[in-house]
This record gives sequence, C-alpha cells and structure tokens, in this order.
Amino acid sequence: MPKTKRNKGMDVNNTNIINTNYEIIPPKIDFVFKHIFGNEKHKQILISFLSAVLRVPKEELEGLEIINSELIKNHKKDKKGVLDVRVKTKDEKEIDIEVQILDSGYMAERTLFYWSKMYTQQIESGGKYTDLKKCITINIVDFDVTPLKKLSSTYHIFEDETKYKLTDVLEIHFLELSKLHNDEVPKDEDDPLVMWMEFIDGNKEVIDVLSKKNEDIKYAYNILKVISKDKKARMEYEARMAAIRDEMTRLHVAEERGRMEGKIEGKKEVAERMLRKGIDVETVAEVTGLQITDIEEIRKNMLN
Repeated sequence: MPKTKRNKGMDVNNTNIINTNYEIIPPKIDFVFKHIFGNEKHKQILISFLSAVLRVPKEELEGLEIINSELIKNHKKDKKGVLDVRVKTKDEKEIDIEVQILDSGYMAERTLFYWSKMYTQQIESGGKYTDLKKCITINIVDFDVTPLKKLSSTYHIFEDETKYKLTDVLEIHFLELSKLHNDEVPKDEDDPLVMWMEFIDGNKEVIDVLSKKNEDIKYAYNILKVISKDKKARMEYEARMAAIRDEMTRLHVAEERGRMEGKIEGKKEVAERMLRKGIDVETVAEVTGLQITDIEEIRKNMLN
C-alpha cells in the first residue's frame, strides 16, 4: 500500500499541525469525505468504497474519472452545505455520492430530483435517447430514511406484480449510518460495505480495528489522521459543527412551536364545540385552559 500523500488543499506543514492529543474528524463531515474519497491522488479508496456499495469487483471500476475533483477550501456561504463526489466509469455510467448529517425531510423526493438532473443533462436538445447512460446516486445519511431493518438499501424501477425491471438506468442507494448503532439491525462485521460505513461514521476505536483488517481503510485512515491534525481543517470542522448545532436548534424550536400551535388549535376546536352546545364561557375556559378573552373571540367569530 503506498504511503499517504499530502492532501491537496490541506496545509500540513509543521507549523500548522496540532501536536497535542486530538480526536479524528469524522469522515461523514462532508468536506472531509470529499478530501478522502474525491481526490485523484488516492482514487483507490473511492474504487474500494464503490466496489463495496455496488457489489462489483474493483477491476470493473478501474479507469473511472472523478468529474468534480476540485477540493473546496472553504464554505463561507453555507457551513451546512452538501458536497458531493461525482464520477464517471469507463463505460460512461455516472455516479453521484452525497453525505448528509441533518434530516431535511423528503429525502426520497430529493434524491430523485437530483438523479433526474444528472440523467437528463447527459443529452442536449436534439440528442438521442440511446445516448443516455445509467445514473447511480449513493446517499450516505446519518439519520433513518426507511423503516427497513437494513443498513443499506437499493432501489430500481420494477413492475408491481412480476417484479420485472423496466430499465436499469436508475439505481439509488441509501446507506443509513444511524442504524449502525441499532441492535435490531443485522450487521456483518466482515462485509466491506459495513466496514466502510463504520469508517465514515468516525468512531476512532472502531476504525483502529478496521484498519488492521482492511488495507484500503488503513490507507484512508492515514489520510484522515493527517486531516484531523490540521489546524485549518479543525477550524473548518468546528465551524461546520456550530452551523449544524444551530440548524438542529432551529428545527427543534420550529417543531416545538408547531406542537404548541397544534395544541392551541385543538383547544380552540374543543372550545367552539362546547360553545355550540351552549356551555358558558367560564366553564369552557376551565376545561380548555384558554383565556376568557380567547373564548370570547371564538364566540364572536362564530356569530359572524
């Protein structure tokens, strides 16, 4: 296995390295994922990962091209932004790999939307349908997308009754990292896909063990350790985590507000039904917990 090369875009000179004890930055942080899996200098990592996901020999993936190989150095515009790794195989199939930590909802619809853009952008006006090649999306998510008791799931287009596959041009994968910690979900520790998912999840003790079992993961781990010691990378990581925490707080507050508004609306509906039955305002207020002024407003609206 070749020695780990300096990662393009990472300043790893001696003045920029943290010399104290450090924790690794989880590869599921998108910019770290792209530095490891989207770099031409160590494409064998990407090939090993795709081989595990797609269940094909590594030899079939030789000659793949990383389409968006530029390494983004900063993310000032959007610290929660999603970076992807997009590749094209030697037989012109396109594969898009995306990492998401936060559940923004509608993941199925979202991935179909981006798959369709990748698929239709293959031909311009006047092009032939025969020019269209298979497109694959791989979604690595840190939350549950499906109710299935599976770490990974794969989707195509099948006829409902016979399960006949209409076409092979669409293939969508979900790798649900959150289920690695669910004891009810079966997990084969010797499956290369499970190994890569555990590496991406970022538990140092687990990765230490994996690196002794899998040479490609060992190589990727060496790169990860270099990135994790880099001061600029850690600053970027802290900024990204702060943005994620802010977004989680915003989502929580919005959810709580929605629950509260839902409760109030429910109380108002009960109050209206009670008023229509002729129950006095004071009793309605006592039962629902609403203010008398609110109930008077409900009654007023009923009369209008």
